[in-house]
Amino acid sequence: MTSQITLAKETGPDPAARAGLRGHPWLTLFAVAVGVMMVTLDGTIVAVANPAIQKDLGASLAEVQWITNGYLLALAVSLITAGKLGDRFGHRQTFLIGIAGFALSSAAIGLSTGVGLVIGFRVAQGLFGALLMPAALGLLRATFPAEKLNMAIGIWGMVIGASTAAGPIVGGLLVEHVSWQSVFFINVPVGVIALLLGLVILLDHRAENAPRSFDLPGIVLLSAAMFSLIWALIKAAEWGWGDAKTLLFLGASVLCFVLFAVWETKVSEPLIPLGMFRSLPLSAGTVLMVLMAFAFMGGLFFVTFYLQNVHGMSPVDSGLHLLPLTGMMIVGSPLAGAAITKVGPRIPLVAGMVATAVACFGMARLTPDTGTLTMSLWFALLGLGLAPVMVGATEVIVGNAPLELSGVAGGLQQAAMQVGGSLGTAVLGAVMAAEVSDTFGDNWQSAGLPPLTPEQLALAETGVQVGIAPVPPGAPEPVAQTIAGVAHDTFVSGMSTAFTCAAVVAVLAAVVACFTKRGQNAEAGAGAAAHI
Repeated sequence: MTSQITLAKETGPDPAARAGLRGHPWLTLFAVAVGVMMVTLDGTIVAVANPAIQKDLGASLAEVQWITNGYLLALAVSLITAGKLGDRFGHRQTFLIGIAGFALSSAAIGLSTGVGLVIGFRVAQGLFGALLMPAALGLLRATFPAEKLNMAIGIWGMVIGASTAAGPIVGGLLVEHVSWQSVFFINVPVGVIALLLGLVILLDHRAENAPRSFDLPGIVLLSAAMFSLIWALIKAAEWGWGDAKTLLFLGASVLCFVLFAVWETKVSEPLIPLGMFRSLPLSAGTVLMVLMAFAFMGGLFFVTFYLQNVHGMSPVDSGLHLLPLTGMMIVGSPLAGAAITKVGPRIPLVAGMVATAVACFGMARLTPDTGTLTMSLWFALLGLGLAPVMVGATEVIVGNAPLELSGVAGGLQQAAMQVGGSLGTAVLGAVMAAEVSDTFGDNWQSAGLPPLTPEQLALAETGVQVGIAPVPPGAPEPVAQTIAGVAHDTFVSGMSTAFTCAAVVAVLAAVVACFTKRGQNAEAGAGAAAHI
């Protein structure tokens, strides 16, 4: 098939290309959203399936952790490189490969008979998911005119919120009524639909000065740096922050990042041109995304334990109780897109992070007896605050990058979220562990409970850090209630400290948001070169 090349124009894309299905902006958004929904749904649905996988396959705790960690590592390490692949070969191609690979990997997990195979295919899922996510943003950036881009990103954020909310509910229903394999098999029909829509609708946009070569040493150095950083954050809770292994990986990460930065100044076509970061808004948007993910994902990590282990809810019930949070993200994302289009990103971003800080301070006041209404109000405020940040920071990063680097910018946005989320979970987890270690023994003694040996105390504290009461089998009901009360009070005290830290980070993020502004290069997207 002959390729027709339309050179970039300020007036927008070729009207003929917009007349049919292929390349239509809103249909492109629909096609992209179906694929993104599959990946984000998988991000929360699998956590519900892990206990069933452990029981069915006889997996150890470490192996079950690798089901999550293998996916997270593969995704975080590959995102920016995957974005570069999209810039080089076209975002349509990388998006379609990502869709097909993610669906096939999901099917392979469902057919796996051993936990080793599950872990291996979860790593494959992470690699294909990394291809898909930056390509989605690159397609939106290239397809939508500047005045519609924020609304498109807002709807894209709405899809992410909806699928994230649906994950625990759908996962709980599937695991309870079908099997853990069905959690992965569900991606196959969704992937087929997304692939067919992509083949019919998506148009291959490429900038005239798109990259023509690869920076292989840069890819190796950046991948090593990201792997070392994420691995250190994952293992810090187990090893300890002062442990030699943690410090070794953190030091290796810093060294690789420094070597990467030096190398990028010497290579003719770098993986990430460091000149991108001369844009203060782009740099601020990246830092803002890290801080937002720190506060959001780090805090939300404890909310699930609070609902399930303190309030005794099932995974499905806890998912339903989080609907005010995700529901406000769903409603707020397109509204935030419209507001950002009208007034620019700065005011909505600052207001969003202030609302997030207030919500975190509010959730720091939760108790074991807090009712659903109070919880829902704070969850709703958190979702309302996060919506403009998800939309605005994404637009600031992608819109301030040159069009030929839109894939790299999309990978940077996703990588910032992964790093921020991992950092928030690790740091706030350490805060929780320290609080439990400082107070649980005294609380246990003050309640008049029998003394514990140091080994028993350490084992009990491990459970209390996630809200589990260390009630021994056969304990009388009054004793069991006292132990549960001590454990839950201690957990909530630690959660309160963690949420206070998250609120302080959100305040810092609000300050960073003051340095953002509308994407200077956003108008280039509608004039992208098209290859049909």
